[in-house]
Amino acid sequence: MAGIVFYRGESLIDGAPIVGIAINGSRNQKTGGQLIQTYIIREDMSPMHASKSGLDVSICGECKHRGKPTDNPEKKIASERSCYVNLGQGPTTIYKGLQRGIYPDASADIIKGFADGKGVRLGTYGDPAAIPRSAWDALLMGASFHTGYTHNLRVQPSMSELCMVSADSQQASASAKSHNRRSFRVIPMAVWQAKGKASIASHEIMCPASTEAGARVTCSDCRLCNGSASKAKSIAIVAHGRGAKYA
Repeated sequence: MAGIVFYRGESLIDGAPIVGIAINGSRNQKTGGQLIQTYIIREDMSPMHASKSGLDVSICGECKHRGKPTDNPEKKIASERSCYVNLGQGPTTIYKGLQRGIYPDASADIIKGFADGKGVRLGTYGDPAAIPRSAWDALLMGASFHTGYTHNLRVQPSMSELCMVSADSQQASASAKSHNRRSFRVIPMAVWQAKGKASIASHEIMCPASTEAGARVTCSDCRLCNGSASKAKSIAIVAHGRGAKYA
């Protein structure tokens, strides 16, 4: 089975209709091929339209990397979007597959066994906090490990147990640490170029899978981005992807 719908219902962020889809395999060199990828998307519109209109708030919430809604006819997505996810690729492909009906709504038993012995990436696109914790717990039932990130702990505080707190400043990362939560912080390219390793706080390490750290492992090998389930240091990474210049 290539993929399943493991959640179909209201977004916990704003009540809009969303789906959670789990996909086998990955072509992402950074994450590795052993991770189940999960996409959180609007059920009623394409990811690109959701981005451009600002209605991606349903699945992205407070994430500042969403960019700014625009009615500019020359733009297909939000302006100044700094998110590394290329909406025209993975998310759009998944949405079209959903429209064609290739991802079945899975039974409870199938969901619990879908990730047996594999890793799960919570929120390949979309914020895991948009989906109830119980749905994630079911999908992770037989998983060997997981990774995840969230900007929306106010929606589901318990998601910090599964996910890294997405931090956009050293202050935000320090705040997470003060609450015994681990963070994943994006360092703007200009800051990295000016300060280098000095831009990494004492409670952080550079992402081992990043270019700056020599890409010495994949996420499948590293497994450190598993929230407060780990007692390891928090993680930092230099902004990357098509929108990095806006970070």
